[in-house]
Amino acid sequence: MLQIKPFFFIIFLLAAILLQSCSLKSRIKKADKRFEIGEYYAAGDLYKKIVSQVPSNQKLLRARILFQQGESNRLINNPRAEQAYTNAIRYKYQDSIVYLRYAQVLQRNGKYADAIKNYTIYLKKDSSNTLAKNGIISCSQIEKWKNEPTNYVVKKVELFNVRNTNNFAPGFLSPEGDALMFTSTREFNKKLVQKSSTITGLPTNNLFMTKKNAAGKWEKPFILGAEINTVNDDEGVCSFSFDGKMIYFTRASQAIASDVGTEIFSSNRAGGAWSTPQKIKIFKDSTVSVAHPSISPDGETLYFVSDSKNGFGGKDVYKATIVNNECKFIENLGEDINTPGDEMFPTVRYDGVLYFSSNGHIGFGGLDVFKATQKKEGGWTVENMGTPINSQSDDFGLAFEGKADKGFFSTNRTDSKGYDAIWSFELPEMAYLVEGKVVDETGSAIPDASVRMVSNTGINARVQTKKDGTYRMKLDKNMDCLMLASARGYLNQKNKLSTQGITSSRTYSIDFQLSAIYKPIPMDNIFYESGKWELTSASNLQGLIKLLSDNPNITIEIASHTDFVGNNAANKILSEKRAKSVVDYLIRAGIAPDRLTSVGYGEEKPYIVDAITAKKHTFLKENDLLDENTMSKLTVEQQELVNQINRRTEFRVVKTTYKLY
Repeated sequence: MLQIKPFFFIIFLLAAILLQSCSLKSRIKKADKRFEIGEYYAAGDLYKKIVSQVPSNQKLLRARILFQQGESNRLINNPRAEQAYTNAIRYKYQDSIVYLRYAQVLQRNGKYADAIKNYTIYLKKDSSNTLAKNGIISCSQIEKWKNEPTNYVVKKVELFNVRNTNNFAPGFLSPEGDALMFTSTREFNKKLVQKSSTITGLPTNNLFMTKKNAAGKWEKPFILGAEINTVNDDEGVCSFSFDGKMIYFTRASQAIASDVGTEIFSSNRAGGAWSTPQKIKIFKDSTVSVAHPSISPDGETLYFVSDSKNGFGGKDVYKATIVNNECKFIENLGEDINTPGDEMFPTVRYDGVLYFSSNGHIGFGGLDVFKATQKKEGGWTVENMGTPINSQSDDFGLAFEGKADKGFFSTNRTDSKGYDAIWSFELPEMAYLVEGKVVDETGSAIPDASVRMVSNTGINARVQTKKDGTYRMKLDKNMDCLMLASARGYLNQKNKLSTQGITSSRTYSIDFQLSAIYKPIPMDNIFYESGKWELTSASNLQGLIKLLSDNPNITIEIASHTDFVGNNAANKILSEKRAKSVVDYLIRAGIAPDRLTSVGYGEEKPYIVDAITAKKHTFLKENDLLDENTMSKLTVEQQELVNQINRRTEFRVVKTTYKLY
């Protein structure tokens, strides 16, 4: 049997260890290179294989590989990122950045308490870090935000999406909104083997298009031609000139040895064909990635995203003046927009308002959509679009349909594997309405009454009531208005209405009860102590005060009546004093004395039963005169009710031309 001498065995063993060590270093270097150029899926796959090959006594190296695996997975929304960071911390990864990244993933996964804990740990190492501070604020406020949704309505568009593929970054070809382009990893040719992206691990992205048919319905999407889409490169995230004849889109080379970052190309459309795409010249350094183009409505300014080293960290939004396919006067949009995190997917509307997505601003987790409006003095006002546009998942790539507050966006919510899908969004038009009915004092409808509205927003409108006395009018948002109901033979009535601060559709109900001119109107809820004239309750007089205010040109008579109990002369004096006490009350309330007269009728004018009273008291008939003759035919209980009816205070209009002449 062949014997190996100890000396040669040691040499052989050392050589094997050295070879394995060199091989491990080579694989780590290869994985690091893939990560550096943005091939996160390929890098993550390599790191995963390397972890098990790291000797158990090299815990710090294993921790670094696990952290890099977590980074690779985080950047492509792979759910395994959380576990990779957990293991990196367990193996005592030396850089505290692991706590920040771990917290960000926990936040995106809805584990807010754990996220706050790890953000706090990181802040002990870097107390000024914006991402950690914003993360704690976000996790602390998110439940409150969820309970304060905006009025947007969102839903998944099944027609645009294919299971287990990414579908994202929609863009309209023109303001008419009848054609839409978007990015997708779906299969488009069963005979063609699509190359998988080293960035996502999925088939490469291509641009797809869908159009509305004659009925206004979206048709099944189809792939754009070979003029735009290449077989193996990634194409996507596009923007169109106002007339739809120029497209700007992102292309990422999938060449294995390529160090070139993602690039932006443009193409012209003549008829139904697109020209050969031309690269937009932006930065001299070809390794700097540029992506996510968005052309301004005037076609002069190109907004884009870049990881240029002169930014604020991560990916930033830039703008530049575009001249002959070359960008000049390149400008970072500044710290109002950009953070140490990633800002991506800019979109510029017709009015110059910028929309973009960020995981660095205060938000729900992952990428959130933000609205940015330029200030006159410079800089931007940035607002989170809130829920339901945003969620704890990634939300991005907003596209508005012309000037309408609707369109499409991308999100990976509701997908356990993290695939992106296209959803629609729409802000329903707020409907503010007022409706009601105009009736007389008996509750009967007054047809053809006039209801007029005057508002601080410029509304001066008038409608006529229908046969049933109903009306309906539109209101403005944040308005204050005065409404006036009037009808021939009736007194006017006013009401105030405000929609200030109302953020959802609402229908207000305002009814009007008009009093007939020259017809005595009983006033309910006016009470005196027995045999006395001082008012003990006069709640109904507030309505009379309002009526006199609504009708400044009338004068009225206040008349008081008694029942048949007691001496007639004494009852007359009592009723006069009671009527005068009402007049005195109205004068104290600010009504001019010369608009008021008082009279006491005692028991001289018994009540004549109207339809309402007859309905309420079935032993009485309409037009019955409640005099002593009628009383003699009633029971004791019925007589007491009739006495209560006769004991009344009324008003009637005497004149309608007060201070008119």
